[in-house]
Amino acid sequence: YLLILLMNIHFIAIGGAAMHNLALALHLKGDNVTGSDDVIFDPSKTRLEARGILPEVFGWFPEKITNNLDAVVVGMHAKADNKELLKAQRLGLKIYSYPEFLYEQSKFKTRVVIGGSHGKTTITSMILHVLHYFDKEADYMVGAQLEGFDVMVKLTDENDFIILEGDEYLSSPIDRRPKFHLYQPNIALLSGIAWDHINVFPTWDLYVEQFKIFIDSIVKGGSVTYNIEDAEVKKVVESSENTIRKFPYQTPDYTVENGITILETDEGPMPIEIFGKHNLNNLAGAKWICQQIGIDENDFYEAISSFQGASKRLEKIAETDNAIAYKDFAHSPSKVLATTNALKNQFPDRKLIACLELHTYSSLNPEFLNQYRGTLDAADHGVVFYSPHAVEIKKLQAISQQQIKDAFQSDDLVVYTNPPEFKDFLFSQKFNNTSLLLMSSGNYGGLNFDELKQLF
Repeated sequence: YLLILLMNIHFIAIGGAAMHNLALALHLKGDNVTGSDDVIFDPSKTRLEARGILPEVFGWFPEKITNNLDAVVVGMHAKADNKELLKAQRLGLKIYSYPEFLYEQSKFKTRVVIGGSHGKTTITSMILHVLHYFDKEADYMVGAQLEGFDVMVKLTDENDFIILEGDEYLSSPIDRRPKFHLYQPNIALLSGIAWDHINVFPTWDLYVEQFKIFIDSIVKGGSVTYNIEDAEVKKVVESSENTIRKFPYQTPDYTVENGITILETDEGPMPIEIFGKHNLNNLAGAKWICQQIGIDENDFYEAISSFQGASKRLEKIAETDNAIAYKDFAHSPSKVLATTNALKNQFPDRKLIACLELHTYSSLNPEFLNQYRGTLDAADHGVVFYSPHAVEIKKLQAISQQQIKDAFQSDDLVVYTNPPEFKDFLFSQKFNNTSLLLMSSGNYGGLNFDELKQLF
């Protein structure tokens, strides 16, 4: 039998969304987990506290770093001159970035890595939903809380497969490689390439280069499943000389009837819970991956029919007979365009109010703003909210309301910079025969979504 050795692992910046989930996964596996951070917000705080691994005092404490540690995992929130990190380096301890540690834990497994500028979380969630439906055990790391799953990272010694969401953002303050360069997938998927993270990849060519490296990192004899409808993806995959199998996928045939999406399958038409062309495209990619894991097409359809979407991805927050409200994590231009069009196509006869909060570093950068041109055109009322204070905090140059209107190329666009004024606008609406879409990775300066639900 295998002797399983439990490890002493310390997390520098344990409070991060990804980091605290990895800490929880290792704690549940039986390892001894400790950590530090200078600030921890919910939900990380409550979840770490529930498992007894929340640091008693916030801050950095070099005395926590000793020779008893088998590994130190350092998160992006820590700086290169972090006192604990410097001590770990001085003691010669094994220091990992988050993705390096995941690779270390899965190097003897079949690694399935889902990459792309958009759709990663949804595709990973779809695959996990299908595996869960058939009680097929797998390790995983996904970027959203899923229905039926307690944790966002699961690591075991016995599972054969691990499903990893492959993010192109940097690994750690001392490892500037994109996370998905470190996983060395056996089975990979590439969903789409749309410029993002411009603070790290200031040019389009530099950004695309990261995906070329990802394709070349697939192990020899492995495979890539790729979205043939994305011209850049097609070019990157088909020009790669890596000795891998290449499986193209595209959006399946579907129709929309009375707000219900009907998927065309070999077994006949099948109603599904999700909607929007981009989600159907994601579904096609997930199907290919599930088939490579050992789930046949008909079984995939049976399971996916009950998939309701990943948390924060087109999440329904209110509904009446003739009105509906969704919130969505969409913030990059390609996601905003796809999500706005999806909701208009699903309910074409209803007025669509689409609200977008510009919240991320890229979206608040004047040079990047032009990428949003036309993204809200499908809406009957396009609204943009941003906080001048957020621009200041990120040390970016100020943006005027006119700059935003020019970038979106929409004279009808309404721009708000004051949270109470934005709230007054929303709460003054009569939601009859209306679809409301709230897109943001923030909360519009403190909008109470529960209060908003009462209007429906």
